[in-house]
Amino acid sequence: MRTLGVVNRILLGIFGLLLLAAGAVLLTGFRPLGGRHAPLLAARTRRLHWHAEGWWWWAVMAGLAVCVVLALWWLLAQLRRSRLAAVEVDTGDGAYAVLRGRALEAAVAAETGAVDGVASCRVALRGRRGSPSLRVAMELEPHAVPADALAALAGPVLTHARTSSGLPALPAEARLKVSSHRAARVT
Repeated sequence: MRTLGVVNRILLGIFGLLLLAAGAVLLTGFRPLGGRHAPLLAARTRRLHWHAEGWWWWAVMAGLAVCVVLALWWLLAQLRRSRLAAVEVDTGDGAYAVLRGRALEAAVAAETGAVDGVASCRVALRGRRGSPSLRVAMELEPHAVPADALAALAGPVLTHARTSSGLPALPAEARLKVSSHRAARVT
């Protein structure tokens, strides 16, 4: 979930700015109304001004309720699994079988890893049970041709995965990385 990462970064930035502002206030002894040694809310009437308003407490409670709901949503989004545990496969007789997601990931990773020029491969099954997708991370050897590795993945590997799992479509996102190597020394 890319949007969850963006939300996490934004919340972390806002929280950091709030902590920075609070630290600056505490460090400098900043008092907005009346100098360094004056209390923050000096007059009793100023402290009790909002207390007499009837709508004030409802607004405070509504704001706190919204904050609690957003915090719970964020917590549940953190705990949600990003990998798909199983895929529904149509058996052809009106029933469905369940294919373990780890089995499909392992099969695609093994077949992709056997392609010439691929040093290692990691596969993650994502999406929903009825419409899964793959995220493939291939580490290529220094001599590999990326176009050939992608053609092998898009051609026989994904075709074999679609036909063996009985899925009409299996979209995939491939990320390529070239493995590091030392330069050959010429003598």
